[in-house]
Order: sequence, then C-alpha cells, then structure tokens
Amino acid sequence: MAAAARVIAIAGNSTAAASSCLLIKTPFALQRCSNGLRFNNVRRSSKRLFSCNAIYNPQVQIKREGQPETLDYRVFFEDNSGKKISPWHDVPLHLGDGVFSFIVEIPKESSAKMEVATDELYTPIKQDTKKGKLRYYPYNINWNYGLLPQTWEDPSLANSEVEGAFGDNDPVDVVEIGESRRKIGDILKVKPLAALAMIDEGELDWKIVAISLDDPRASLVNDIDDVEKHFPGTLTAVRDWFRDYKIPDGKPANKFGLGNKAANKDYALKVITETNESWAKLVKRSIPAGELSLV
Repeated sequence: MAAAARVIAIAGNSTAAASSCLLIKTPFALQRCSNGLRFNNVRRSSKRLFSCNAIYNPQVQIKREGQPETLDYRVFFEDNSGKKISPWHDVPLHLGDGVFSFIVEIPKESSAKMEVATDELYTPIKQDTKKGKLRYYPYNINWNYGLLPQTWEDPSLANSEVEGAFGDNDPVDVVEIGESRRKIGDILKVKPLAALAMIDEGELDWKIVAISLDDPRASLVNDIDDVEKHFPGTLTAVRDWFRDYKIPDGKPANKFGLGNKAANKDYALKVITETNESWAKLVKRSIPAGELSLV
C-alpha cells in the first residue's frame, strides 16, 4: 500500500472500519474535574452500549519467525494473500462509533518487553534490546499493553500542556484493562476511557487507558469516572506501575504531566486525533522520517 493511500479520508463512507481514515478535528475546552481533566464542547460519539465481538482482524494473519525470547524472534502481519503488511501503518485506527483498533504487543501478566520495530521493514513485533541483550520488565505488567496503529508522537513537536515535552517518536501506547489475557499480535476493538501523560527522560509517552469491547464490564465504563467506579484503583495502579518500573534498574522514577492525574475520555480522544494527524504527515513525508520505516 502506498503511503499516500493510507491517509485518504473517506468522508461519509459507512465502511470506515475498512479504510485508513483520519479523525475529525473538533474544538476542545479544558476543565478540571474530581478524577482528572475533562473537556466540554466536544463532539461526543453515541453512548449506546457495545455488544460486538472485540477481536478485529481485518483480513490479517500472524506469521511468527524465530523462537520467542531470542534476538531473531519476529511477529509479522500478513494480508489474506500472504503479503506482509505493517501493523503500525496498514491496520486502520478508527473503526467508527468511538471505537479504535488496538494491537497487543505485551500480554498481561508477562514481562518480556515486546514492541513494534518501527525501524524495520513491515514493522514487525519483536522483543526490545539494550546493548545486545533482550529487555524484560522487572516484574509482570498487569494489563494488556500495545499500540494504536496510525498514530505517532512527533519528536519535533513540543506539547505546551505537558511541560513542553516532545514526543517519543513511537506510536501511542494503550493499556487495556479488561480481564482477559490476550496474545501478541491480537487486534482488538477498544474504546478509550482516559489518558496519562507520562514523561520518560524528558519525552512525552502517552498511555491511553482503554477496554476491549468483549470484556464483561465494557458496557459499564464509558469515561474516567466509570473506571473509578467499576475498576477502583486501576488508574492509580497504572500510573504507579509506569512511574516505578525503572527504579529496580537504578533509574529515577518517571514523571507525569497534567497535574499527575489521568485525563478523561475526551482528552484521550484529543490525543488520538493529534497523533493520528502527526502520523499522516509522517507517511506523506511532510516530516522527515529519519530511521523510521514507512513500509
């Protein structure tokens, strides 16, 4: 797929789930609330409950090469003809009705630090390395973790709302709080609930808190206040986990912007919109890609 073709917005097309479309830009007004940050005057999607199947594999199959927990291990994505595609660039972000694709990199209750290889052809999922050694978290992550496709945190763009921090040059991360343990490479339908503005060594590294639509409690949670009600303590636990996970390795704790609080769903949608727009500029080559793969 040509890079330019990925960023064509198909206005009024009811089959948005099958196309790679940009999100619609809407005005936002910031307001503080008891559990974080809230936006007013924002176009909201329907509040109907979701009951559809959460696994969303748009003619995508997984091909694993090498053995897990080795330097050569890769999880590639292929279309139905067997052609390799990029999970970052070719899986559609926006599925309509406030639902987004989420690609699992790290299943809950695991510690191998898996990530999309943004600098490799077709951006497969691999285990991260440091000084030639495989990386692991010091303890298991308690939620499914991965990325939103077709998003990018622009390292040349300073965020005035988050201490002027620049993007970390990666897709936006997702913390999926549902009860099921997923597999590496699963593509799920999720709805965003909140956002945390992590600052990692001076770089902005957004964490979108979301839930898979097939989770038994998915219909109960639609915003940050619902998370506190039905998943009490989860937002604090997510923040604290990402704040502290580097400490056992002798590094300082990560910081968080926005008053050290989670922002609400509307703010999360704003982050997704802005980073989708940054990704569109990247694949159209309006911004230098550096070592990033656009294939």
